[in-house]
Amino acid sequence: MSLVDTDRLAPHPDTLPQEGQAANRVIPVDEQPDAWREAKARASLERRPWFSPMNQRRLDNFRRNKRGAWSFWIFLILFVASLFAEFIANDRPLIASYKGEVLFPVLFDYPEDKFGGFEAHADFRGSFVANEIKAHGWMIWPPIRFANSTTILDPPTPLPTPPTWMLSDIQCRAALEKQGAKDAATIARPCSRLEPLWLGSDQDGHDIVARLIYGFRISILFGLTLAGVSSVIGVFAGAVQGYFGGWLDLTMQRVIEIWSSLPHLYILIILSAILAPSFFVLLTILLLFSWVSLVHLVRAEFLRARNFEYVNAARALGLSNAKIIVKHVLPNAMVATLTFLPFIVNSSISTLTSLDFLGLGMPPGSPSLGELLLQGKSNLAAPWIGLSAFAVTALMLSLLIFIGEAVRDAFDPRKTFL
Repeated sequence: MSLVDTDRLAPHPDTLPQEGQAANRVIPVDEQPDAWREAKARASLERRPWFSPMNQRRLDNFRRNKRGAWSFWIFLILFVASLFAEFIANDRPLIASYKGEVLFPVLFDYPEDKFGGFEAHADFRGSFVANEIKAHGWMIWPPIRFANSTTILDPPTPLPTPPTWMLSDIQCRAALEKQGAKDAATIARPCSRLEPLWLGSDQDGHDIVARLIYGFRISILFGLTLAGVSSVIGVFAGAVQGYFGGWLDLTMQRVIEIWSSLPHLYILIILSAILAPSFFVLLTILLLFSWVSLVHLVRAEFLRARNFEYVNAARALGLSNAKIIVKHVLPNAMVATLTFLPFIVNSSISTLTSLDFLGLGMPPGSPSLGELLLQGKSNLAAPWIGLSAFAVTALMLSLLIFIGEAVRDAFDPRKTFL
């Protein structure tokens, strides 16, 4: 019977009740023999082979790097929160009740004729639908009542609008009078009556906080997707080169050298002019050149490991080349690959931001950090636009750099085998 079944074996002889002891007495774990506890520990490791002692040491090394560990948790919280951006910033209520019927506008699109109107889509921020629901029900709004593309119809100042906490009482009273508020001149704190714009609006009348949340999500998803797909292709190409070597290796090396020497930016401009810009079109274009970043690293690892004893033993046992590559050589080569993965994600996000800043990235109107940086450059009199986008971009890239440094230290052989 294997060690995995240790917890179902008969009790250890030293743990059986002796003469004069109670038959139902349970021996504490601390009083059990060392061999018995070691067998339990080995059985636990067999049930979780991925949680080997080496991986445990790597995890401990990662945790010791406080800056990297805290950066990982902060980045994870921000990324998970951005996945639910529609529930944080939206121009539709989360839940609404109208004439006894519970509605979920954040998930479903309702026509305006449901509320007595004539439009194809209900505008819950409009006065007609809002007053109708208020008279016959209630609404629960998200913390930010703007989506990434919501246009502010009655801005308190000419666009771009500064944050409401930067407005003076005179500006707020003028905005309330413009919106038709009663007794606007006698309100003690008029700015508190305005719809809050925490970071102001951009030149198109969109709320900056909402665009930052949606732009952060697009940047992370784009970076993770591009880094993941390009890493798979690069690892596969490097593994084939390094394992087989010979003329295949030389031919692929020359092809990669020629392909890497092509002017990426000019090709991207030409393709962007021919194809309609979109998330997947841009991802495909960048994928044409980003996959070569890991080829040389993986190739070197496979060239070093292909003549090791365990590889020769696997060949002698009759294993196929595919099984040897995937099950024996690739796990060792992935150690170096994982240390570079956070930096590849960082580079992918920086590329997307740069292309959006140059106007070659996402389609116009898409929430993008690079597009906000471009607006900040074009509107120096509205510093809240550029500073907000710069702060979010710098925070995102800094967290990824700190995570990458912690992962690199965790996989350092000088620390892992101590």
